[in-house]
Amino acid sequence: MAQESHLVLCVDDELVGLRVRKILLERAGYRVLTALDGAAGLDLFASEPVEAVILDYSMPGMHGGEVAARMRQVKPEIPILLLSAYIGLPAEVTSLVDLYMTKGEGAPILLKKLGSLLHPINAS
Repeated sequence: MAQESHLVLCVDDELVGLRVRKILLERAGYRVLTALDGAAGLDLFASEPVEAVILDYSMPGMHGGEVAARMRQVKPEIPILLLSAYIGLPAEVTSLVDLYMTKGEGAPILLKKLGSLLHPINAS
């Protein structure tokens, strides 16, 4: 269990993946907020003391790049990890986030990358 209970916001339109990610993160010691679309994610991001964001790229209405751009306007210091089923995303999207990974990379990689965003000094 993590000594500090960081608050992480997960935004993904796929309910099953969102629930699995929430369970994974909570078991690793994080507190987790979830949103099923970009608009709901932006509302939580603006109103809660979120310390990191795990953001899906492909969502209806507003894709992850658009959500990340708006988040950067509100709280530019909050790290964003972008998830995508796509292997290559345009540079104008990946430049908006701190880290990018494909969904197929698995839970251990997700936890390691999230940890490196929240504890950059301890990252290997």
